[in-house]
Amino acid sequence: MKSDAGSSALPYERFLSCGPGALTDAELVAVILRTGTKDKSALQLAQDVLNSCGTRENLTVLYQLTLSDLLKINGIGEVKAVKLLALAELSRRMSRQSLHSELSFQNLGKVAAYYMETLRHFRTEQVLAVFLDGRGHYLGEEKLSLGTVNASLLSPREVFIAALRHNAGGFILLHNHPSGDCTPSAQDEAITARIAEGGRLINLPLIDHIIIGDNTYTSFRELGQI
Repeated sequence: MKSDAGSSALPYERFLSCGPGALTDAELVAVILRTGTKDKSALQLAQDVLNSCGTRENLTVLYQLTLSDLLKINGIGEVKAVKLLALAELSRRMSRQSLHSELSFQNLGKVAAYYMETLRHFRTEQVLAVFLDGRGHYLGEEKLSLGTVNASLLSPREVFIAALRHNAGGFILLHNHPSGDCTPSAQDEAITARIAEGGRLINLPLIDHIIIGDNTYTSFRELGQI
């Protein structure tokens, strides 16, 4: 097979001859893209994607890029953009499923790890509620709020309506800090105290509030604040 500026022959052939473990991140992305443009090979295009947030070949950038972001990259059309976003979503789901068999909602570290890939790459704050029955078994989850880059909007009433809708015996709140720093803010502490108090009044306990940072987390229960 001949290689030219518009193909990913080299990464594709290396995949076949050496296996996926021998390829760089950019080469693997090039295999997914399969073709480049008349001016750029698929490998060069893959490098452009991985460098698009100003970091050198950062594979996690795929979690951060939106369809609009990808379409701004010269040489990335809708089909290639959708492939890359599908790849990122598959990676996210595989990460969660690999942890699912070991997940215990009594182990707050495992709960944080399970939701880490879901939440840590968002550019704005996201609030997720996980609802459990009286024995701590999973009933379901809901995304409750989409916030700004540094503050989320969350109503205790919204939380309790969702919990009652799931017939929950208790619930865990999780939200991310886009900065990567999981230190609770004064606003985090205030809303946690309000929701915990409301839960005590109606016998629907807030089991924990976990803040997700960049591969790190803070648990209000572990801090002794719940």
